[in-house]
Amino acid sequence: MILNDKINKEIINIQKSEISEYFIYKKLSNSIKDANNKKILENISNEELKHYNLWKEYSKEEVKPDKLKIWKYFIISKIFGITFGLKLMEKGEEKAQIKYKEISKYVPIAENIEKDENEHEKQILNLIEEEKLKYVGSMVLGLNDALVEFTGTLAGLTFALQNTSLIAMAGLIAGIAASFSMAASEYLSTKAEEGSREPLKASIYTGIAYIFTVLFLIFPYLIFINPYFSLIFTIFNAVIVIFIFTFYISIAKDISFKKRFLEMISISLGIATLSFLIGFLVRILLGIEI
Repeated sequence: MILNDKINKEIINIQKSEISEYFIYKKLSNSIKDANNKKILENISNEELKHYNLWKEYSKEEVKPDKLKIWKYFIISKIFGITFGLKLMEKGEEKAQIKYKEISKYVPIAENIEKDENEHEKQILNLIEEEKLKYVGSMVLGLNDALVEFTGTLAGLTFALQNTSLIAMAGLIAGIAASFSMAASEYLSTKAEEGSREPLKASIYTGIAYIFTVLFLIFPYLIFINPYFSLIFTIFNAVIVIFIFTFYISIAKDISFKKRFLEMISISLGIATLSFLIGFLVRILLGIEI
């Protein structure tokens, strides 16, 4: 069949994507030790190569992979986890798959390949066992608690103390103590579950997530003099943390980004506002001036 220039160009673009993903999966499979994950990634890699060769039968051209794309998703996968990196890549390919219906009028195999891309690969990706995702619940616990509780604590201290050095000192003491408390609670909770997660690792993930969030929220009080400006900066930092982590969870766990983001923002800012008012009332009722 002789294809028109537009369709042939689309096929070549798809070929480039397929061969690039072949190398991404292959590179990742060679970089990990876990036998189960290695086999899964090798299987997906072989599927991508098969798709590439099927498209080549129509384009009659050899296409070079996108080296920038290969390194981009390889590095993302190594830093943030294989599941996140590959699902992020698949999300980026969803728009391209809209063109399959148009191409299928000229290339019968297009619909079968699209179905294979949508179903087979997602099923395999969900089988990948990864420590980062296994303990993501512990990280969520640490982050959520730090964001909700500590944003509120800093808001209350801001009006009650009105001194950035005192607020930072009180906040840091409270934050470190709370991180140890949360880690201990997660250890006991995970131990009681008797599941596949290790209690010590779960507690470490929770504690680290909590303490890093605390430090990020306190940071403005260590560099600015005006407590109210510091509070605004802290709230901005909280929004950044919520955005980044919600994005990570939405990709890795296939959940709605918008719904979870708005939910966390509403809770965190609501608690902060309420705590600020409590700080105001405590200062007025006790008649404390600092």
